[in-house]
Formats: sequence, structure tokens, C-alpha cells
Amino acid sequence: MSGALLGTGACAGGPAGSAAVQSTTTPRDAAVLAQARRVADWQLAHMDAFDYVGAFRDQTADPIDWIQATFWAGLADFTDATGDAAYAKAIEDHGEAAHWGFGSRPRHADADAIGHSWIWAAGRVEGGARAARLAPLRARFDAILAAPSDAAMTFDEGRGERPCQVRWCWSDAIFMAPPVWTELSEITGDPKYRRHSERELNATIEALYDRDDHLFYRDSRFIGKPNSAGHKVFWSRGNGWSYAGLAKVLQSLPADDPARAGYETIFRQMSERLIGLQGAEGYWPVSLLDAGGPPETSGTAFFVYGLAWGVNAGVLDRATYSPAVAKGWAALSRAVQPDGRLGWVQQVGYAPDHVAASDTQLYGSGAFLMAASEVSHRSDW
Repeated sequence: MSGALLGTGACAGGPAGSAAVQSTTTPRDAAVLAQARRVADWQLAHMDAFDYVGAFRDQTADPIDWIQATFWAGLADFTDATGDAAYAKAIEDHGEAAHWGFGSRPRHADADAIGHSWIWAAGRVEGGARAARLAPLRARFDAILAAPSDAAMTFDEGRGERPCQVRWCWSDAIFMAPPVWTELSEITGDPKYRRHSERELNATIEALYDRDDHLFYRDSRFIGKPNSAGHKVFWSRGNGWSYAGLAKVLQSLPADDPARAGYETIFRQMSERLIGLQGAEGYWPVSLLDAGGPPETSGTAFFVYGLAWGVNAGVLDRATYSPAVAKGWAALSRAVQPDGRLGWVQQVGYAPDHVAASDTQLYGSGAFLMAASEVSHRSDW
């Protein structure tokens, strides 16, 4: 099982809430972990009221929807990096309070995202306790497998959920769902979940991946529609979701899986493209082909996470990609306010938009913790 979600070195066979969680790699970069701990602690201390987010407060308050799910997934990564039992207990308490359950959207990828943390927590126990933590997830996914959808991948205009969202027809979904499906195969030993993930992820790639620019459109509405500068619109966080999602899928695919080579090729293509788009200050612009603009930390954090993971895993060349990791991490660190709040996080949306220094969101904190967990592997970036 991969350390990122299932806690390879996280006392997987020990009791829930056990006194220690072993770090997967030692020693870690203490300065990186200290900075990330400030972000984790600030976010955990601000989970009761969400007046500090600019929009979608009700959705932010939902303990099992995608916004919080991304934070908890990042905290799981950070727990593996730090060995901090208090963080592990926070995740497990969250799961117990939610009865390891899901929201009311049975086929929506956003509702799958909390499965990142439920699988991580299941990997810390065995036997009946593990089965109980996985039962709602297996029931959810088995129902989808019983009646898979062949809906068109066209994201038509309109308000609310679109018909294609019974499948993974928008780039965000690559983070929300495929890694959960592949991790479920890994922890259960049943390949049927991985096979479904590959079928659907391949459809998403076919629909949204630009083979010339090596980036993802957020959804079909952006294909063939340049912005006012005449550039294709590749949203930073949308590509961050895609890039980080691919990294997490690769962590849980067997080495001999027939889909692996194709995903690694796309991951490497994106990596090469992304380092050429990084700004001088270390951030990536909110619209990737439009240089300049304000800092933005959610897309940047996902890119730093993926680049650092790629180097650590031997998928990316260290000499080529380490400078981008170092520059990106320095930029992210500058965005942490004195109290630990992460700023410059574009608010909930689906396209490049305004961002301010005071803007924060839980998915930004989660992405930051993922980045720190990988960057902390080494101090010689």
C-alpha cells in the first residue's frame, strides 16, 4: 500500500488512535515540516466556523464533501511524514463521526473524495475494523460497477450538476475519484475497482487532455475557446487536480499494470510543460498560458506536490526538476501568514479568477500539506 494514502509506515496493523505513527522516511527536512505544521494546526483550529472563506460556506462546512475531503487527504499524507499521532487521531475521529460514510450524490466524483481518508484510516487497522471502515465505500462503488454509465463526456452549459457528471467529465475529478478507486483495489486485493478507474480515467484523458500543450482543459466548454489574449484557457488548479490525481494513481498501480506506462507518459509530459510555465517568483499563474498576475497557492501546491513526488519516486529527473520544487516551495512558504493561515488560495470555481492575499480554503491547506510531505523527503532541492 502506498504511504500517501494508506500509511505504509503508519502502524497499519496497530489499533486506531495508537500512540505513534511511524514516519515513512527519516530524517525529514525539519524546517519544511515545521512550516506545514503551522498550516495544519491553524486549519484544525478553524473547523467550526467558516466565515473566513469568501463563498460556498455551506459546502465548506460539509464534513464529507470534496472541500474538506482534500484537507483530510493532505493531513493523512502529513501524518505519514511526521509520525504525529494527534493528526492520525483527528482523521480517525472525523471518520468515526461520519460513520465512514458519503454524501447524497451516489455517482459524483466530488463525493468520492473523502474516500482518500477512509482508506488511509482503514489501512491502520485489520480484520473486522478494517472491513467496517471500508464497507460504505465498497457499497458505493459496487453499485456503480453494477450499472456503469456511458453518458457523453460533454459538459453542457447550465447551473447545478451536469448530466455528464455521473462520469469524470471535468479535470477536478481526476483527483477526487480515480486514486480512491485504485487504492481500494490495493487494500482489498480486488482488481475490479482499478479496472473501472482505468476505463473512466482513460475517457477523461481522451476528452480533456490537450496532446499539443500537454495540459488539461477544465471541461469541454473550454476546448476551442481562447481567452481575450488569444490563448487556450488552462486553469491552474484544474491542472493541479489532474496532475496530483495522476501522481496518486501512479502510487497505487502495480508496476506491471498495463495502464501505468500511459499515465507515466502523461505525467512526464505535464511535468516538462509545467516547469516552463512557472513564474519567476515560484508561483504558477491562475491561467497557465497567461504569465503574471497575483500569486495563487492551490494550483502551485498541487504542482509542487507532483513534481516532488516524481523526483522522490524516480519518475522525474532530479537535476531537471529540483529547481522548480525549491522555487515553488519557497513561494508557498511566503504565502503562510504569521498565524499559520495559508493565503492566496483562489476560491471555489471552475476557471481562472480573482485571488487575494487573504483568500484561503481547506483544499489549499490540504494541497500545501501534500506538497510539504513530499518536499520534506530531502533538504537538497
